[in-house]
Amino acid sequence: MAGKKRKADTKMWGSASPSSSSGSRRKPSSSSRRPGSGGGYAASTIDESAAEAMFDALCEEDNPGAANMEGICQLCEQLDLDPLEDVRVLVLLWKLGANKKPAEIQREEWMAGCNKLQLDSIDKFKGLLPGLDTGFMDREEFSDFYKFCFQFNRAGTHKTLEKDLVVALLKMCLAGGRITSHRLETFCGFLETTKDEGYGKITLDQWRSFLDFSYEYPDAKALEAYDEGESAWPVLIDEYVEHMENQGKKGRKK
Repeated sequence: MAGKKRKADTKMWGSASPSSSSGSRRKPSSSSRRPGSGGGYAASTIDESAAEAMFDALCEEDNPGAANMEGICQLCEQLDLDPLEDVRVLVLLWKLGANKKPAEIQREEWMAGCNKLQLDSIDKFKGLLPGLDTGFMDREEFSDFYKFCFQFNRAGTHKTLEKDLVVALLKMCLAGGRITSHRLETFCGFLETTKDEGYGKITLDQWRSFLDFSYEYPDAKALEAYDEGESAWPVLIDEYVEHMENQGKKGRKK
């Protein structure tokens, strides 16, 4: 856990929607750009030309080396996925290895991921979808995926996410029983209602700390043992706990 007490600069995964792209035309599928073509990827058993053609169709004409959010949204349409609601989109990008830059997947990542996952057609991508449920991940795998969700949604070189985006991502990533629904709902409610401008942007440490905190303090009974004086959690967590205590007092007075 990172050091104690630091307060908390942005993007819903996919907030760079199709309308925000450069507007340049799509590059027709072709085999004209082939980094490592004919042996650039180890022991491939897929149709690499088909996988590359899929990627070509997702790229902007002026940037053939990467598929941005518009291209990713186009892939989602082909897979019948809602890019703003379906967590499997993020799981797919994580499994493909979209790690180099936020909000895009690069050609080398795409090809390495397609080789690893044995993907070279939309039908094969669709066949992968049932296995992208986060419920199949163990805690260590989910922790890595959860970190990816924050990093992928950063804007450029920014190190933080806007809290509205954080709330949307938390609801997207943590729904389905990874943590208790009460913990998720109350923390999101706290972020949405707090007037502390310091929490307008959320850091990676705060993002990751909430998941660890939720594992350690899953319910009200566990939270009774929380000791702010001995806590090494970020201030955000301390203030959330204080918020919960105040809510509990109000409930008892009714």
